[in-house]
Parts: sequence; structure tokens; C-alpha cells
Amino acid sequence: MYSSSKRNWRSDKLSRLGSSIFAEVAAWKGEAAKSGLDVIDLGIGSPDQAPAPEIRRVLSEAVLRENSYSYPSSKGSAAFRRQAAAWMEARFGVKIDSEDEIVALMGSQDGLAHLALAVCNPGDLAIVPDPGYPIYSGSLAIAGVRAWTLPLLERNAFIPDLDSIPDEIWQEAVFILLSFPGNPISTTVDLAYMEKLITLARKWNVLVIHDLAYSEMGFDGYKPVSILQVPGALDTAVEFHSFSKSFNMAGCRIGFMTGNREAVHALRELKSNVDYGVFDPIQEAAVAALELAMKAGSDGGVAPVYERRRDVFIAELARQGWAVPKPKATMFIWAPLPEAYTAGQEEGRSRSFARDLLLKTGVAVIPGDAFGEQGDGFVRIALVEEERRLLEAARRIGEYLRRIG
Repeated sequence: MYSSSKRNWRSDKLSRLGSSIFAEVAAWKGEAAKSGLDVIDLGIGSPDQAPAPEIRRVLSEAVLRENSYSYPSSKGSAAFRRQAAAWMEARFGVKIDSEDEIVALMGSQDGLAHLALAVCNPGDLAIVPDPGYPIYSGSLAIAGVRAWTLPLLERNAFIPDLDSIPDEIWQEAVFILLSFPGNPISTTVDLAYMEKLITLARKWNVLVIHDLAYSEMGFDGYKPVSILQVPGALDTAVEFHSFSKSFNMAGCRIGFMTGNREAVHALRELKSNVDYGVFDPIQEAAVAALELAMKAGSDGGVAPVYERRRDVFIAELARQGWAVPKPKATMFIWAPLPEAYTAGQEEGRSRSFARDLLLKTGVAVIPGDAFGEQGDGFVRIALVEEERRLLEAARRIGEYLRRIG
């Protein structure tokens, strides 16, 4: 006997991952290109520059070695973990045990996607920001973990209000995930805020997960801080670091998580069952990247490029009639929709604006509701084009706003 009904070979969880908007924007880009528009893609935060020549040289030489093609260690090579620990001390003054407090990742998204599976059980509760990077909530859907969303509100400068979290949520939560500076909103905080967060986490026995993917993208003299700088943070916190944005190594897929050894070991154990780690030549290139950063100190890095782009683009947008706030960090601008567009509209404003802007001008941005309910009314703009193209994008946006105004 055969079943007469067709099985659905697609998990319901996939609909809760939050990535569908990016496929939707990709379809809009295809539609715009077919209509003859020159698309300026300010949507996905993919760096448009290559890694430094020294990094590429190390990678190419390692790839050519015959002994580079065995299985790597899923926890990361000893050389990579030692160098990551050395960089943490040089950059943040934080001492890390490279043997027990670091795990290499195929990019920080790899770790963010899997950590809930490693530290939670199905039905557990976690606190995540809204708006937030989609994998924050998506990872909970994968793991069967419930989300309690902490709203990031404009009236609070988008800083999470820790006092607004009810005691019963703190009591039940396994972890709280935050990011400073964040994505999509480049919210920044000082060490005093971090200290308060750690104090609360220790009181309630909650793991703090800090996503510091944009640690090397601070502007106007601001240097992002590590939560592990807070005394005692290793007891209750882990932190993610990425090479994608800091070193233009997005395609290499490497990052690391460091901090509380119990959580590090849990993620290592999970990953040892699902992958064989990062290709050794990529780990060698990452070691070279960290060595270069340590030699350059505050004089090097990618921040000056994005700071100039931010200044040029925002100044031109203002001249074109759209005033948006200046972020203090990251490659992203979190822009409230222009008044000319928002009149009389309620829900879905961000998505309709982003689609209309792309189909009319060829400029691609990401609607804010892609990052959570609180994101409607905003768009995220990525500074991933050279200054000439950013100026052209701003001018096109200005022409569009004058037409609809």
C-alpha cells in the first residue's frame, strides 16, 4: 500500500528563519536590471575591497602546499587560536586561554546559527533584540527555542533597555544576545553599560552572547569595546568576532567565538559532529590578518574607508533633501523613511519604499522590517560601493524624492 497524500519535504522552521526578504530584494534587483537600470547595490553588507596583499600571499602559498588538504580541526588550529588570543589581549587588554576559551568558526554566522543548539534545549527561552540580524531569531527557530524580543527604540537611541526586561523573563532565559555596534543599527554603548549587563546576567545565571563583528569599524575616534573587558565576564559571557568586515575576508568564511569555556566547549562539541572545521590555508591567512592588525595598531584597518564613505554619502543625501543620522560605527546606515514617502502610510512602509526605490532608480536598500517588527519605518543602507557610486546613488534618491514629493 502506498500513501495517497503527498509529503511536504520542507520544514516549517524554514518559514521562521527571516531570510526571505533578501531573496525578495534579489528578485527586485533582477527586475530592475531587466528594465535597463544600472543597479547600485547598497543592500547586502559584502565588502567591495580585497584583503591586504600580505594576507592574499599567505593564503595563496598555503593553498599550493600539498600537505594543506587533510581534515582540519573543528575547534581551530592551535596557531589560529593562539593568534586570536594574542589579538584579543593587544586589542582589548583581555587575557584568553587559547586552549579552552576559543573556537574557530566558518564565519561568525556559523557560530550564531549553532550556539542555541549547543547551549539550549527545545522549549528554552532566549532574549534577542528587535530589530536584529536575522540569524539571531533564526537560530532559535532551528533549535526550537522561544524568543523574547527586546525592542530597540528610537526614543532610547536604540539602546536596549535592560530595566524593561521582567524578572520572570530573566529567571527563565538561558541567554541574552546583543550586539554593540550592531546590525542593522550601529548602536554603541560604553563599558558602564556592559558592566550593568554582566551584573544582571550573573544575578540571573544567564549567558551573555555579544556579537562584535564590527569591532574594527568605529568612527570619529570611537573604538568598540569587548564585553570581555568587564571583570568577571568570562564567567557568564561569550563574544563573536568576524574577519569578513574587519579584514575584507567575507568569502573566506572564518571567525571565532571566545569567552566562557563551558559554552565554548559546548559549541566545539556540536561542531565536531557537523563539520570538520575551517580550511587550514584560510586559518593561516587569518593569522596573517591578525598579525598585520597588531603591527598597525590604530593606524591601520578598514574604518577610515567607511568613515569617508559615510560622510560623503550622508552629506549628499542631505543636499538632496533626506537627512539621516550619522552612525558612529559599522558599514550600515539605519535611515528613517523620508517624510515625503511616509505620509498616510502605516504598516509595510519600509518594504514598499525599498521596492519602489529600486524599481524606479536602481538603488537597492534593505527594508527595516527584514530585521524585526520594530524595523518598519526604516531602511538599512550598506556603504559597500566606492564614493563615486555612493554620490550617484544619493543623487538618484534625491530625484526620486522630488518626484514623489
